[in-house]
Amino acid sequence: MSTATAWPAGSLVTHRGRDWVVLPSSDPELLLLQPLGGGEDEITGVWLPLGETPPRAVRFEPPSAADLGDFATARLLHDAARLALRHAAGPFRCLGKLSFRPRAYQLVPLALALRQPRARLLIADDVGVGKTVEALLIARELLERRLIRRFAVLCLPHLCEQWQAELRAKLDIEAVVLRSGTQARLDRQVSGDTSVYEHFPFQVVSLDFIKSDARREVFAAQAPELVIVDEAHACARPAGAAPAQQQRHHLVARIAARGEHLLLLSATPHSGKAEEFGSLLGLLRPGWERLDLPTATAAQRAELAGHLVQRRRADVRHWLGEDTPFPEREACELRYALSPAYLALFHRLLAFTRGLVAPGACGQASGRARFWAALGLLRGAMSSPAAGLAMLRKRLSRLDEAPSQAAATAHAIPEDDLFFATVADAGQGPEREVAGSASLQCAPWTHTQRRHLRELAQALQPLAGVQADHKLAATAAQLLAWLRGPAPLGVVVFCRYLETARYLGEHLAPLLQADLPRLALEVVTSELADEQRRQRIATLGRARRRVLVATDCLSEGVNLQEHFSAVLHYDLPWNPNRLEQREGRVDRFGQPAATVSTCLLYGADNPMDGVVLDVLLRKVREIHRATGLHVPFPEDSGAVADTIARALLLDPQRGLSTRQGAQGLLFDFSDDAAGAAALRAVDRELDEAVAQGQAARDALAAHALRPADIEADLREVDEALGDPPAVQRFILRALADLLGVHVAAQGAGWRVGTAHLPPTLREALPGADSAEAVSVSFHSPTPAGFAYLGRNHSFVERLCRLVLDNTLARQGPRAARAAVMRTPAVAVKTTLLLLRCRTVLAVEQGGQQLVAEEMLLWGWRGAASRGELLNTAQARVLLESAGAASDLSPQARAAFLDHELCQLPRQAEALAALGEARAGHLVSAHERFGALVQAQRCRVLRPLLPMDVLGVYVLLPQGPT
Repeated sequence: MSTATAWPAGSLVTHRGRDWVVLPSSDPELLLLQPLGGGEDEITGVWLPLGETPPRAVRFEPPSAADLGDFATARLLHDAARLALRHAAGPFRCLGKLSFRPRAYQLVPLALALRQPRARLLIADDVGVGKTVEALLIARELLERRLIRRFAVLCLPHLCEQWQAELRAKLDIEAVVLRSGTQARLDRQVSGDTSVYEHFPFQVVSLDFIKSDARREVFAAQAPELVIVDEAHACARPAGAAPAQQQRHHLVARIAARGEHLLLLSATPHSGKAEEFGSLLGLLRPGWERLDLPTATAAQRAELAGHLVQRRRADVRHWLGEDTPFPEREACELRYALSPAYLALFHRLLAFTRGLVAPGACGQASGRARFWAALGLLRGAMSSPAAGLAMLRKRLSRLDEAPSQAAATAHAIPEDDLFFATVADAGQGPEREVAGSASLQCAPWTHTQRRHLRELAQALQPLAGVQADHKLAATAAQLLAWLRGPAPLGVVVFCRYLETARYLGEHLAPLLQADLPRLALEVVTSELADEQRRQRIATLGRARRRVLVATDCLSEGVNLQEHFSAVLHYDLPWNPNRLEQREGRVDRFGQPAATVSTCLLYGADNPMDGVVLDVLLRKVREIHRATGLHVPFPEDSGAVADTIARALLLDPQRGLSTRQGAQGLLFDFSDDAAGAAALRAVDRELDEAVAQGQAARDALAAHALRPADIEADLREVDEALGDPPAVQRFILRALADLLGVHVAAQGAGWRVGTAHLPPTLREALPGADSAEAVSVSFHSPTPAGFAYLGRNHSFVERLCRLVLDNTLARQGPRAARAAVMRTPAVAVKTTLLLLRCRTVLAVEQGGQQLVAEEMLLWGWRGAASRGELLNTAQARVLLESAGAASDLSPQARAAFLDHELCQLPRQAEALAALGEARAGHLVSAHERFGALVQAQRCRVLRPLLPMDVLGVYVLLPQGPT
């Protein structure tokens, strides 16, 4: 006999001395059981061929006179029962399995995914809006609907552990990390011929591990039904050579060709190159790589809007009546002047580099190599003495290299790749973090130039330290200004070069600690293993005042908002995308500070900083203030480089000084026709980027999912499962009124005493073992020093189980399953029922079955046979507002209750109609987002009748009846 016929899903059975709910099972010989009122961690499988005594059907018994209690605790029972539900009845089944409550706007990508037979989305919301959460919601929903069994997250190597932690914390899913250091260990856990890619259902995979030719095809062939690609812009088909990015694109393209679920996540999907952005769209649907948004038809835009989510913070800050508290950003610019010694060195460097690029000094190819080398040397030396020295010493260590070999090296590397990798900031991913020495490796040098290199290296050596390095001194002063405040900030200092980061670690720590002895400072670069990076950041998090010096290995994807609320750009990025990514590490949802601070550090007499600041960064920030758009790096990045080169290298008549006029310009091109033309080229590219971005916004805004499309469903979900205020109300009432635990308001949260907590609750409350009281909050973002308690937190879950178990077992502190009282809230006798409703749905795609659970409040006024029926809203109002006016004797209460229990059979028909109506409503809700996908239609297989009567409450009017 199969499980489907003997023990249908959703039915109640008794087995091994306990009552259980039967869950759907894909194996007819495996019976899956979950304890009635228990959690998923208690799900048990019974292998029927073993011959164990089979379960038997059981009926949930209604309350009796032995369950009479205080009506006020009926609210506790209602909240405990609905907060304990995990198989949500609404269209978003995942919400019962999350350890957090998502923001309303974060459900929009989920709703779009449910409209597709295969979810194909590019989620391109602004930095810090919550793309990770949105992807996790979709993954959990597809699992709950049994549309997938496995999924994988592809991410950059340094993000693997962060994704693993997010899956564990938010979905209670334990995923394995697949990369070079774990492959062998995981292989040993797999038996037979099954590969590691097929064996583990939930995987976090390093893109740079799996992209290799040897692994790519195997993984693509065996990839799970859902693949999430984080920082997807790193997988766009690059316009240049970029071998690593080419491999990533080939990998994701192979996965996309399988036609399964695919989510692409990127806050900066448009690199400035239309073909790269098009390559991402082409992963969603073949042919879209050639889609031009400004000229697309209305039909094309509407179709794309179903697969592309791109929202600014302003779009979601106030959505569906819910405010999302993003921090305000206070941006400043910090100007410093070079010391006389550093300025003299800069003059020498500039003269030397001008000599490198003098017209006719060498052939065209080597001339371009020297051009990039000159820019790289200037940028490195102005970053820090350490970076400049590293460049020069590396070159000097290879002076014996044959000129022909050096020339061959220069010819071997394409100019654009050389520029992007070593001078500009247009690269994607951590492999673009370079040592300063790299930019000098591709240029051949004469003996005279080699002598100049030695002299420059000798001149750089004494410039380390605050006496000669005013950039370092200005940074220390700014950090002290931030850190001395009454609410000190955690600061992240971003550098371009490895050597500069190490230099700051060496010199900043003693400077700051002389004033703030307990300040903690750590340096994180790509030279550290991922575990070492996490350890250093965690160490900083325990200090009250903290500074993190980092290269751009931490500028993408890493969440730093918990411990840091300020960013200082020690080296100006030459790419606006990089600027936004850096600041987005702290300026994001979940930042506990109301304001984050950012600072652009620039040299008043450094023409490179002047050009980048005036030509690019200030303009981009002004565009963002005016339009809300983050424009990408100009497509022809050479325009910026040529502008800098013209300012510095190719116009010896200009002189070696800069000026700052009334408009704040650091470098004036008004007297240079060619320079002005270069600036106009940059302006045109920025204007085109704004037009493209606005076209995308307009295209999506015209066809986007409206708040009204999901408002009713979200409201029902909150009513069914409990929103944060419901969690707070239940916790405070249960702890104080039922368990006698001391609870007191504390600022933005509550202080919970630990002395009277039962052991099962104490071990689930963070910090309870070592403190007399713990600070908790029921809202996100959670204030610093508070523990967040959401509806699926283990503490909340255990408290719900404690209330339910004690109540059903009639032991210990418990709520009332039955109550009778007189109250001014009713004019005639009114009976309320607390019902547990289960419905089995069949999803036509794949023949899957789903069990949906919800708590219903229902009742009637007057006599059961002819009284007026109450709807759930009316019953809820009475449960929340009715207060006792006078007491009744125990005998009277028992008599009234027995009378109403005897009348229950007379409401059988109405209760059955209620169950059928809820089942039909449930199907409508599930199909609302899948209406366009006939393959995903669902139907009611059966409502489980009779519904469980969890509570019966009789409200009597004042005076005799």
